[in-house]
Amino acid sequence: MNRLDCDFDLARGARVVVAMSGGVDSSVVAALLKDHGFDTIGVTMQLYDHGAASGRPGACCAGADITDARAVAGELGIPHYVVDYEREFRSEVIEDFVKSYMLGETPIPCVRCNQTVKFRDLLKLAHDLDADALATGHYVRRRFGAKGPTLHRARESERDQSYFLFSTRESELLYLRFPLGEFTKAETRSLAEHYSLPVADKPDSQDICFVPNGDYAEVIKKLNPNAGRSGDIVDLKGRVVGHHEGIIHYTVGQRRGLGVGGGVPLYVVRLEPDTARVVVGPKDALACPTIVLRDVNWINTIVSEAKCSVTAQIRSTHMGVPARFVSHNENLTIRLQRPEHGIAPGQACVLYDGDRVLGGGWIASTENDRPRV
Repeated sequence: MNRLDCDFDLARGARVVVAMSGGVDSSVVAALLKDHGFDTIGVTMQLYDHGAASGRPGACCAGADITDARAVAGELGIPHYVVDYEREFRSEVIEDFVKSYMLGETPIPCVRCNQTVKFRDLLKLAHDLDADALATGHYVRRRFGAKGPTLHRARESERDQSYFLFSTRESELLYLRFPLGEFTKAETRSLAEHYSLPVADKPDSQDICFVPNGDYAEVIKKLNPNAGRSGDIVDLKGRVVGHHEGIIHYTVGQRRGLGVGGGVPLYVVRLEPDTARVVVGPKDALACPTIVLRDVNWINTIVSEAKCSVTAQIRSTHMGVPARFVSHNENLTIRLQRPEHGIAPGQACVLYDGDRVLGGGWIASTENDRPRV
């Protein structure tokens, strides 16, 4: 079972840098590469001192994670380096996260982290170390087609992380390797035990790394004291039905915690940062057939203005819905085969052809048939 992904096309002895987070997945990647005769180097990024922003002791993407990665590298007998990217992570990921929430969006910091610190700064470091490739523990498959490398869903659909990698550039994909794409999580755990890795039983991380207690609003307010601006909760006709203590506490599609009782169940339909209004309405008001995407990235895909059919995934847990292109200018407008509920600006919409990632973009806006007040 100690196989590598069939796309791992490097010669034995090639130098590969492994992004080691201290978790079981990246640790197994390092073990596999060492076992297969590659010149393996582990690199761990110190990204965030959690205590600095939350006031709580301890650290995330530092401390215990670095200790675990170092222990794994020691067990494998490979070099291990810790690089301090806290400043880059704060400016590129955390501050973007705060800004996005202040604009009434629902950001995905994991995508921004991959887009900046990991697949930009860490790739540069790997090149500086004269490595032939950078390997990560993502569950995704890389293939090589007639026009170059392509990105595909993982073998185990429950573990697939391709949604979070839609912004990967073609030049980056040439250099990246994803050894776990053909593995199930159970197989990865088994390999960790086979290699006697000290993190074999370590639980998977579930929360945003710099919000380990799940209270993202509190972190945002600590970083930006103006984030708690109060305002009105209004219905679709603009009538005030309640009050709130900051739009950062809400996201499109939210039902619980509105503090508005009685009658038909209400959901957050949209957020209006300029007026600090939270607009609520019945569930059918969330149905949107059209999405406008900004900052679209294509992965070895030629896209014309033809109304070609794709599968659009609008959330990391979304199953995907058939869609077609409507227009492709500065932004991309797509039409869904059926309206979807709770499409939130700031999230990603990733476009697939079967299991292949064609590309994707950030949801800038949605369109439905309901006029605004």
